[in-house]
Amino acid sequence: MAQQQWIITQDKTFRKWLNTKLSARNIPPAQSLQKDLATGVLLIHLLEILGNESLGKYASNPRLRVQKCENVHKALEYIRGRGIQLFNIGAEDIVDGNLKLILGLLWTLILRFTIADINAEGLTAKEGLLLWCKRKTACYEEIDITDFSTSWNNGLAFCALLDFHRPDLIDYYALDKSDHKGNTALAFKIATEEIGIPALLDVEDVCDVAKPDERSLVTYIAYWFHAFSQLERIETAGRRVEKFVEIMQGAWEMQHGYEKRMAELLRQMCEMKQQWSTATFVGTYVDAKQQSQQFSSYKRTLKRAWVAEKADLVSLLGNIKTKLSTYRLKDYEPPAHLSLANLDLEWKKLLQDENKRSIVINEKIRDIKEGLRRSFADAANEFALCLNTVSLQISELDGDPEHQLRIVRTLHRNIIPLELELDRIEMLSDDCEEANIEENDYTVYSYDELEYEYGLAKESVAKKLSFLDNQIVARSMTNLTPIQLEEFESVFRHFDRDLSNSLQEIEFSAALASLGLVYDEEEMHEVFKEVSARGRSVTFEQFIRFMVEVTEDQNSAEQVYQSFKEVADGKPYVTEFDLRHSLVPDGMIEELVSTMPKVQAEDGEVGFDYEKYMERLMGKRLDTNGVHH
Repeated sequence: MAQQQWIITQDKTFRKWLNTKLSARNIPPAQSLQKDLATGVLLIHLLEILGNESLGKYASNPRLRVQKCENVHKALEYIRGRGIQLFNIGAEDIVDGNLKLILGLLWTLILRFTIADINAEGLTAKEGLLLWCKRKTACYEEIDITDFSTSWNNGLAFCALLDFHRPDLIDYYALDKSDHKGNTALAFKIATEEIGIPALLDVEDVCDVAKPDERSLVTYIAYWFHAFSQLERIETAGRRVEKFVEIMQGAWEMQHGYEKRMAELLRQMCEMKQQWSTATFVGTYVDAKQQSQQFSSYKRTLKRAWVAEKADLVSLLGNIKTKLSTYRLKDYEPPAHLSLANLDLEWKKLLQDENKRSIVINEKIRDIKEGLRRSFADAANEFALCLNTVSLQISELDGDPEHQLRIVRTLHRNIIPLELELDRIEMLSDDCEEANIEENDYTVYSYDELEYEYGLAKESVAKKLSFLDNQIVARSMTNLTPIQLEEFESVFRHFDRDLSNSLQEIEFSAALASLGLVYDEEEMHEVFKEVSARGRSVTFEQFIRFMVEVTEDQNSAEQVYQSFKEVADGKPYVTEFDLRHSLVPDGMIEELVSTMPKVQAEDGEVGFDYEKYMERLMGKRLDTNGVHH
């Protein structure tokens, strides 16, 4: 009974295998191996399909037994011609429908054309197929494949093969491990519908027998091997294609990056050379220095970046060529305008233009510095000549004061506008200082020297002008001795700080105090208004006239009375000590004390009434202010 079962299983399995092969020629499927192979026609078709060659002429529609035997004999000879050994089988066995021998013949063909190419570590096809199954299911705990029979009863081995190769089609860990038929049916269904493995076996062929037929399982599982091996080959090929595409994309990206970066580098270099060729100078040192600084900044920053980029591009092109050579691909040569040779050429031009730019800037700075030296020297020398002319004219003044005064006034009018020229010289000096010009061979003068000498010349003219004005005024003052006039003039000039030949109120007060004329603040204010004729300042003439009035010896009673009053320091009497303190001669003191009325002094000393003395001498009465009545 067991023997009969394997015959039934193999008959069904091998017939399905046969029909699968014959389907390539659209031949109607065999319904019975015994009947349909008896003519030899299907067997010849099968061998032509398996061997991928023609067996020659044969009886395509044999009716006679001899024709059928000839067809089968032709097929068997072809098999033997391929080196396949056949034992105890002849054409008559096939024609007569000997099923066991037919199954044996088909198994021999299956071994040769379906299983023989399965090889693992030098093992036979069957052993290699078994090793493949073990390795693919080794990570599944429930599965231990030891044969092509009972190891497959529960269907888990089929499910594991699916999960290993196509986990997207089955959830192995969600299976009910006790549902043998369900698992087997699921695996067969997925294998047929999703992967295209022919359904050579039914679920019952595996699950309903204690020991499934080994040859049938080997035949069926061989399809799984080929399907998944093909899938692996496709995946491997896909990975190779993917890797190749990635390599090519990487190479293309590198080439594109090289060309883009090279074009940008050349563009920037061209743009910089264009800027240099069209650059102009304003003519000032500030502008030239700024352009020099910009040029230096370019060499420190942008040029260094270009040098680094140039080196990177050389390295990048080398990497591209190495990568293409590694994979035996066509070498890459960049466009001529983006080649390294063109880059070297443009780089040489850049260095030449860079050198020209440096020379132009340095020459411009030198020219500007030379121009600044000459401009300052011309202005300074001319200014110094003017000052020397003024000094010379002042030193050569001669003639009457009025004539000299006219000349000095002309000098004064001419020297004031020189201050504007001095401002221009200061600006030129600042420009030279900004240009770091420390020496100037075209002049011996500096701005500070000229400023100082101008101040002296201006002051000299102002003093000379004041002196001549004052001399003319003083000449009309006949009541003053030369010594007094010199003293008053000297005091006036001393306190005329701004050389305006006039004194402000505070200056006037200080001048009087230096001459011994001290007033309180209110008195001083009234005197200033009176002397200045209610003006803002006191002129030299007004000052001299005032000093004449307060110092001239008029010998009037009022003046003598005021003199006694000052000697007495405001007391209504004088003492002998007061007279001696005022430096009155001793003989005159003796005369006065002998003739002046005596009075009792506050400290017990003898006093002398100078008011009664003056009234007696003048024959008139004086009030306390020394005014006649």
